[in-house]
Amino acid sequence: MEFEFSTSDRIIFGNGTVERVGRLARDMGHRVFVVTGKTKARAVPVTRQLDQENIVFTVFNVSDEPTIAEAESAAGMARDFGGDLVIGIGGGSVMDTAKVIAAMLSNEGDLLDYLEIVGKGIPISKAPAPCIAIPTTAGTGSEVTRNAVLIVEDRQIKVSLRSPLLLPDIALVDPLLTRSMPPSVTAATGLDVITQLLEAFLCQTANPLTDGLCREGLVRAARSLHAAYTDGSRLDAREDMALASLFGGIALANSGLGAVHGIAAPLGGLIKAPHGAVCGRLLPIVLDANIRALESRTPQSPALKKINQLPTLMDSTLGSSSAELMVWVRDLCRSLNIPPLSSYGFRSDDIPTIVEAAKGASSMRGNPIALFDDELSAILEEAL
Repeated sequence: MEFEFSTSDRIIFGNGTVERVGRLARDMGHRVFVVTGKTKARAVPVTRQLDQENIVFTVFNVSDEPTIAEAESAAGMARDFGGDLVIGIGGGSVMDTAKVIAAMLSNEGDLLDYLEIVGKGIPISKAPAPCIAIPTTAGTGSEVTRNAVLIVEDRQIKVSLRSPLLLPDIALVDPLLTRSMPPSVTAATGLDVITQLLEAFLCQTANPLTDGLCREGLVRAARSLHAAYTDGSRLDAREDMALASLFGGIALANSGLGAVHGIAAPLGGLIKAPHGAVCGRLLPIVLDANIRALESRTPQSPALKKINQLPTLMDSTLGSSSAELMVWVRDLCRSLNIPPLSSYGFRSDDIPTIVEAAKGASSMRGNPIALFDDELSAILEEAL
């Protein structure tokens, strides 16, 4: 057995830890480029402290899921500002944008030079500018991943900037910041957490370190996602979900994902839908397809043994069968009111395009078994 493991240089976790960001920034830079979402108020926990430390800063608002053009514009603004530290506070899109900006502050050329699929795929050679990533959702784990997802508008696809150098210098995870998530966002981001943990656990390149993180993360997410959904003020549930998201991000960065994310990537370029909601809709269907494919084609697969471990991990009252796991996952997704893909404009006519694109997605390579075209088509038909 051989594997490597890496993550952010420093992880700070705990309620109220966002109050340390001013002191951290003071030691890392002098002109701070703050990235946040549509609402500038989201950045106040950071900007208030930068003011107190007399640190010069400016704020960039990410409108939605970032496009290549928006990321390039932001990087240009950061250069013109003379930024020497990037702080992203928000959801996955915000942190991804912050990581791109930090990389482009120190690497010459156009962003397209470094992108996979649509660009030249040139490796990032210089360490990005210092970056602090502060999640306000419990979902993507982007604060500890080595990629940043961008939309290519003219081709209706999502692509990634990838490099081990993209890992933020500091991942600062404060569960108190996630309390403002409404139920629908809690549900979508939470199912993204569970999907990432399950896929990183079952993927072909999992290792003992990532397995441990996934098991611990799944225990926490299974007991707390529905609680956080029904009562967002419950700090114990918010803390569990923030930890599960962190563990999922570390795990996927060191192992991989699977068919849910392989399908979700091209879907995200075609339809405007929350990434977590897409994952939540696909999760039980893909999991069922994987189980059936493994049982019929590779019944000795280690992934099947892991699948049979999952029910009691998620709920101690369950037994050790894939059927019980499927009932648990379907019941959870149903209780969180995840809508069908058709509600976002996805149509049957789009299925062949998505199947073809999904086969080439990087996440698909980690799936525990290669799914055939007809299996991928059936997944999408059911998800409609």
